[in-house]
Amino acid sequence: MVDYLGYRKKIGIVVPSTNTTCQPECELLRPAGVTNHVARITIVERPLTSDQAFLEHVKAMREGIRGAIDQVMTCQPDHLIMGVALEAFWGGIAQADALQSELMQRAGVGVSMGSTATVAALRKLGAKTIAILTPHQPRGDAMVQGYFEEDGFTVKRLIGLKCSSPMRIAHTTEAELIGALRQLDGDDIDAIVQVGTNLPAAKLAAEAERWFGKPVLAINTVTYWDALRRCGIDDRITGYGSILEKF
Repeated sequence: MVDYLGYRKKIGIVVPSTNTTCQPECELLRPAGVTNHVARITIVERPLTSDQAFLEHVKAMREGIRGAIDQVMTCQPDHLIMGVALEAFWGGIAQADALQSELMQRAGVGVSMGSTATVAALRKLGAKTIAILTPHQPRGDAMVQGYFEEDGFTVKRLIGLKCSSPMRIAHTTEAELIGALRQLDGDDIDAIVQVGTNLPAAKLAAEAERWFGKPVLAINTVTYWDALRRCGIDDRITGYGSILEKF
């Protein structure tokens, strides 16, 4: 017997408790017969404008990931998405790979993370020179840029929106996103990458691909794409960008 609604696959998603974007964006990408099941890491909504507050926030997320995984695995999903962007990039490739391996061992299923999923998507699309949009403060931006550079990509530009708190990331307006994407674009890049799983960019990124004539990769989209493909779900999904439509 199989799950009535998730008769193809069940996907677990772990997000910070303040995140109101990752879950609804993943629902937009869900094919028939695939269901999403969310667990939340309890964190405090607080200003992140100092290095100390930012590092305490990262520590709280790190400490909560494993408990959230244990919770969501009780519904026996077939795959897991780690919907915490900063942890996926923190410490560079070696630390991110170690985290992914640890979480896979804990969950007993495959795990998709924004860092490795975005790299996989960029390589599928043949992109080597990128610009990056984040919601983060400078400390987080440095981690994201360092990760991509370590993995062999040239980062021409990065805009960090410096959102004042975890929840307020989701309050970023369409006008702010459009303005940032236009600043990032240029003839000297192959693709634009958006990180930050609470930044509402999935639909806009797909639209921006038509404006700029190049890939614009939203982190929730590429992580869900990675999860589907690693689950053996090969459906082509239109309206959310070239990575889901072509690969």
